Amino acid sequence: MTTSVVPSPDEMRSRRAQMFPALTPAQVARVARVAKEREFAAGEVLFDEGERDVALNVILEGAVEIVHVHEDREEQITVHGPREFTGEISLLANRRALVRGRATEPTRVLRLEPRGLQTLLQTDSELSEVFMRAFILRRMGLFASEFGDVIVIGSRHSAATLRIQEFLTRNAHPHRYVDVDRSPDVQSCLDNLHLTVSDIPIVVCRGEKVLRNPTNAELADCLGFNAALNPESVRDVVVVGAGPAGLAAAVYASSEGLDTLVIEATAPGGQAGSSSKIENYLGFPTGISGQALAQRALTQAEKFGAAFAVARGVTRLHCDDGCLAVELDGGEVVRTRSVVIATGAEYGKLDVPNLARFEGTGVYYGATFIEAQRCESDEVIVIGGGNSAGQAATFLSGSSRHVHILVRGAGLAATMSRYLIRRIEETPNITLHAHTRIVGLAGDTSLEEVTWLNDATGERTTSPIRHVFSMIGARPNTEWLKGCLKLDEKGFVLTGVDVQAHLNGERPRFPFETSRAKVFAVGDVRANSVKRVASGVGEGSVCIQAVHRALAE
Repeated sequence: MTTSVVPSPDEMRSRRAQMFPALTPAQVARVARVAKEREFAAGEVLFDEGERDVALNVILEGAVEIVHVHEDREEQITVHGPREFTGEISLLANRRALVRGRATEPTRVLRLEPRGLQTLLQTDSELSEVFMRAFILRRMGLFASEFGDVIVIGSRHSAATLRIQEFLTRNAHPHRYVDVDRSPDVQSCLDNLHLTVSDIPIVVCRGEKVLRNPTNAELADCLGFNAALNPESVRDVVVVGAGPAGLAAAVYASSEGLDTLVIEATAPGGQAGSSSKIENYLGFPTGISGQALAQRALTQAEKFGAAFAVARGVTRLHCDDGCLAVELDGGEVVRTRSVVIATGAEYGKLDVPNLARFEGTGVYYGATFIEAQRCESDEVIVIGGGNSAGQAATFLSGSSRHVHILVRGAGLAATMSRYLIRRIEETPNITLHAHTRIVGLAGDTSLEEVTWLNDATGERTTSPIRHVFSMIGARPNTEWLKGCLKLDEKGFVLTGVDVQAHLNGERPRFPFETSRAKVFAVGDVRANSVKRVASGVGEGSVCIQAVHRALAE
């Protein structure tokens, strides 16, 4: 599998046989046991863009063309022949279809409805591998070709534009981006929508709605990301947060038969999702981007039946005796038998005036290809001495003229993996500035100038640098837990033996269990955890064993 977020056209062409495989006669026969035959006349539509509950179709006779519809025009993606099948990732999450499927001649198919498809994926390992690989590669192809149902009109000088781009990209939702500063036909597009440049960012959603600077929640609602939550149901486990730890918990909980709901405030991946490449994660010798890792884990969890609610924040944990529930930012309450808290930590803020003014327009908290496109060949600054900062610096050095790494300490040895330190040392356009911190940011509508101070020498430097990547500190996302769970002095959640002294005679806690029975915490949000992706994945998976033990009481 590729580790890139946006594959090149050449890469997609080289994987075409895996994107559009033909099933063997034996595989078709196994699908036939759980599917129904149906016939379609030439020109008849099997499924259309925007539809939900779309079935997978295995073609027995005839042909089905797959097209992307844009402004009443059709762009052909492929034509499926006998023993080939339709579908992509949307089928797993029961989201709206992004393409149209139409019979080009009299056609007979095996039609497998969503519930039957999920059962087949969980019980037939061979077909599961074929379908899942094709689904993932097809979504990547749609993303690379911008064959989606969203148009974003924005500007690189707009923080809200960056937020929307990141939300769609990290949710792997194909979209087309039009930059008002660069697109020659943007004015005619705005005129057709009866809008002006002052309205950006603008999102044209599914060709039906025009949204002016929508929130992530409004965008998720328009695109149909989330199914309605049943207030009467009681989940086995609710996982709050879809970073590596939360996704691992979701995979293991759902694969072991627990009714699992994952609630994520923005998009899958957490802090790791903003990493351009993780090279020390087991099993990926050439590295993998944080987003690619998160999307694979998300797809894996959906395959086993986990439900997801994205762009939905949790505002409160109800932990009164006899009641365990989480309250969402819209006021909905989800009842559950257990909770896994995996809300992680966020980077700290620079202690400089005017910081908020430049966030998203020069100061960034992630280094992916989206931010790199804004930087082009400019000089950039990366602040921080951890692995995330090292990964960002080496990634940005590939396109930026020069990368300055600023750290307050004497060097990187105490906080960064040796392989990254060596790579930084051997990269000629990266310079490390020890004992150094930013003391000033300046600019008009976006960042134009940065001033930093060397605390060891007192030397102050001002440079016309327009891009700063801040990756310092780790503040736990636990505001919503205060008054309900025991936290340490920094706000991280106490678990296991660390919380024992606060239990007042209650039973000893299972590993990763908090001061409230049947509530667990894993990953970066947990006190004394190892802040690494592999550690978070390990905690999230092992935690489910303790969840089973707690639910059995």
